Amino acid sequence: MNRIMRALLRTVLVQLPLARERMESGVAYNPLSTKMHSDPYPIYRKLREKSPIHRSRLINGWILTRHRDVDAVLRDSKRFSNDERNGTNVQFSPYADEARSMLRIDPPDHTRMRSLVGKAFTPRAVAELKPRVEEIVDELLAGLGDSFDVLDDFAYPLPIIVIAEMLGVPPEDRDRFKGWSSDVAQMLEPGTSGDDAMQAGRSRTELTLYLSDIVEARRVAPQTDLISALIAAEEEGDKLTREELLSTLILLLVAGNETTKNLIGNGLRTLIQCPELSQQLRDNPDLMDAAIEELLRFDSPVQLDRRIALEDVEIGGQKISKGQSILLLIGAANHDPDEFDDPSRLDFARTGQSHISFGRGIHHCLGAPLARLEAKIAFRKILERFSDIQFDRPPVFKDHIVLRGLESLPVRVRRRRITESV
Repeated sequence: MNRIMRALLRTVLVQLPLARERMESGVAYNPLSTKMHSDPYPIYRKLREKSPIHRSRLINGWILTRHRDVDAVLRDSKRFSNDERNGTNVQFSPYADEARSMLRIDPPDHTRMRSLVGKAFTPRAVAELKPRVEEIVDELLAGLGDSFDVLDDFAYPLPIIVIAEMLGVPPEDRDRFKGWSSDVAQMLEPGTSGDDAMQAGRSRTELTLYLSDIVEARRVAPQTDLISALIAAEEEGDKLTREELLSTLILLLVAGNETTKNLIGNGLRTLIQCPELSQQLRDNPDLMDAAIEELLRFDSPVQLDRRIALEDVEIGGQKISKGQSILLLIGAANHDPDEFDDPSRLDFARTGQSHISFGRGIHHCLGAPLARLEAKIAFRKILERFSDIQFDRPPVFKDHIVLRGLESLPVRVRRRRITESV
């Protein structure tokens, strides 16, 4: 009975502020609705058209959906903070974990931490990973049959193996990394509670202890991996504390794994639905770079970000007070017709337009070059190997709104004959 009463109470507490939103603006933003999970873009369109600077009573903050507004706030780190401790009455927190990772801090600490980690993700450093990424992709594809789950058998293992090797994690522990990553990523989602929250907390604790052991081992016997490099930087006086090091390693694991996995899963789902574009990529491999950018725009693996106003500001004629929370709907901005012609159409020939899928400004995704490299190699080799890819069962999206991705992607494939690939 108590469980039923709590469920009813939650329903009432959600519906009342949503009703007020509709009365005020003609539209409401409910991040927990099933429609947001399966296809958020029609809801984004309504928000953008009716209330682009939307006062959300449910989250006690503001929702931005236009490309120009989202872009401007992401670039302005002087007036908008990533640190939720600067907020007042923040009821919605996609970053509910307690660790102070780079996602949730401002300069100067953010500048210091990013400069240390960024050395591993320069274009030159990422380019040196290309041969190994190609080997991993080939090995994963070689082990697939005529029916398989893209996520479980390919999109999940690929970034896990890459980041695990960068960190110096033994191969036998990769499966544990996969489970930890999935659980900890759940902490980024609003509304996570009960058993899911407890499991996420346990996994984060286990992951922290595991990484702590590796850190201590690297202090004694450094190797040629990222953990050893970060420890060396700390000892040279850059003041990367033990807690900062561990939070950074967890961020690299979760962000590097979940976003790349979703980019591959979401992108391949889209290509299966557009076989003519898949064939276009087979016939014109030089289009792959443009295709990756368009797939990132079309169904971004990261759908929203958040900032706190550090002072009273005005956006689009609307006053936002110091301390108020602002949700930036990246998925909506990427479908803004004022920025993208016919945004609901997948078009590999787009030029002169810029998606926001990796963010903007000082918090632009550190791992963007690596994610692009992994996706480019993955899609190229998948299309080279398979002449036809079909859904084995309809794909279903997770009930996530921050990290948009599929539960599974079961497919049936037909392999290209040697004469087809010559």
